[in-house]
Amino acid sequence: MYSHQLLFRASHAALLLVLCLQLGTNTAEENTRQLMIMDLQMPQTTAADKEVTAKLRVETELRECMVIKTYLVSNTEIEGPFNYKYTGCLCNDYPRTFYWDFQVNSTVVVAAVVDIVRQLNICPNDEAVMPIKANRFTMWRTLFVP
Repeated sequence: MYSHQLLFRASHAALLLVLCLQLGTNTAEENTRQLMIMDLQMPQTTAADKEVTAKLRVETELRECMVIKTYLVSNTEIEGPFNYKYTGCLCNDYPRTFYWDFQVNSTVVVAAVVDIVRQLNICPNDEAVMPIKANRFTMWRTLFVP
């Protein structure tokens, strides 16, 4: 009988330990902040030689600011404003939105690229961070021309 009581007590201790570990794991997952959140909006189809607008919204959940450079690339060469590169300061309380207007004659795959760079005099007080690993983020869209 005494041995059964020890087993019963040990199982309560084991259950309590598992519960504490589970609560600790859930809290750790909640504290994970996303470095880069991107939303690229543009039409899926367009007519040849019609102007298209690509809108890229970028935000971060980090507490620190960072200097970003954003631009578009494609599988075919596109002239004009498509080639504009923007540099700005990205902070968690100040998401940024960038626009490009361009024309295409055929179906094209477009990538919005955001690089985190080292550059002075962009963020206030030059207090921008640079991530150790990931410093380039890409989002792809296909624009079909029938």
